[in-house]
Amino acid sequence: MTMIFLFIIHTIAFGIGVFLVYRTILTALRVFLLPRGARDRLAAIFFVAWRKVFYWRVNRSNTYEDRDRIMAMFAPIALLSLPGFMLALIALGYTLIYWAVGVGDFYESFALSGSSLLTLGFAREEGFGLLLLQFSEAAMGPTLAALLISYLPTMYAAFSVRETAVTLLEVRAGWPPSAVEMIGRSHRIRGLDYLTEIWEQWEHWFAALEESHTSLAALVFFRSPKPNRSWVTAAGTVLDCAALYSSTLNRPRDPQAELCIRAGFLALRSIADFYRIKYDPDPAPTDPISISRAEFDDAYRRMQEYGVPLKPDMDQCWRDFSGWRVNYDAVLLQLSTLTMAPYAPWISDRSLLPSAKSVAKRRSQETQAKK
Repeated sequence: MTMIFLFIIHTIAFGIGVFLVYRTILTALRVFLLPRGARDRLAAIFFVAWRKVFYWRVNRSNTYEDRDRIMAMFAPIALLSLPGFMLALIALGYTLIYWAVGVGDFYESFALSGSSLLTLGFAREEGFGLLLLQFSEAAMGPTLAALLISYLPTMYAAFSVRETAVTLLEVRAGWPPSAVEMIGRSHRIRGLDYLTEIWEQWEHWFAALEESHTSLAALVFFRSPKPNRSWVTAAGTVLDCAALYSSTLNRPRDPQAELCIRAGFLALRSIADFYRIKYDPDPAPTDPISISRAEFDDAYRRMQEYGVPLKPDMDQCWRDFSGWRVNYDAVLLQLSTLTMAPYAPWISDRSLLPSAKSVAKRRSQETQAKK
């Protein structure tokens, strides 16, 4: 009876060990190699656990700058510790396998597993089958290290492309980025015809964003070099600018602006799908949005002050703007919350409004730069 019980226990241990090794290898393939957005539950659990640790620390901070500084370390730390987590699972899996096939007690099995995985060679077992197991485990450590090394340059190349456009947007849309300010500056400096080039550039940016931020999912949480910048607020500003142009400006119809909006909300929805963010995939143009009519009217009046040509029917402009905004409104706000984006009008959490002191300091710097 005891022998049967031990056989069952060893069989279960062997099965668990094989599953841990297989599941870890599958996670490595999905995270580091698969060129598409494939959500992996094991990696998701690992990143969520790290995120809860950082959120706990963030909740003890009083200012957005402190929260941004803390969250800037989240993605790098989680990403660099992921291979260590995978190695630990592989070591545990092989420990159970060695123990199940009779290498010795659990300590001896763990010593053999660690010696093989880290290629230390201080422990060894004879036998063709055991040697094959040791060789296969010894290949895991260098392979995971090589995958991470090859993964990081690709990620930072995509990060650099993303942040170049985000940085340039501050020149056009101010700080915090505003669609109204972007339209006003374009009207004053180069004329509204120049916006067509912007729509084309950002249509390509959105396509690259969709590909990189689903296949290299950790990029979503990599923060901009400066606390006041974010890929989420940049995306929202450009989309709102294109929506205002298409709905409110008294200009000839620009199909490129509409294509930019479509590319944008498709990209944001793809990222939202990866993180299982819920939204209505087919909203009606009359569905409510997070922007109030009073806020839209205020934007309309500000554009009037800038001398921007506007359509006279404000009610129709509001309906048309809502019809465009509803396509990306929900996902934009939820991605802003997920990434803890800085304040930007119509995009991020209104509780993140910058202090009057910081705004005054920034405006003073901009005034000095103009002089």
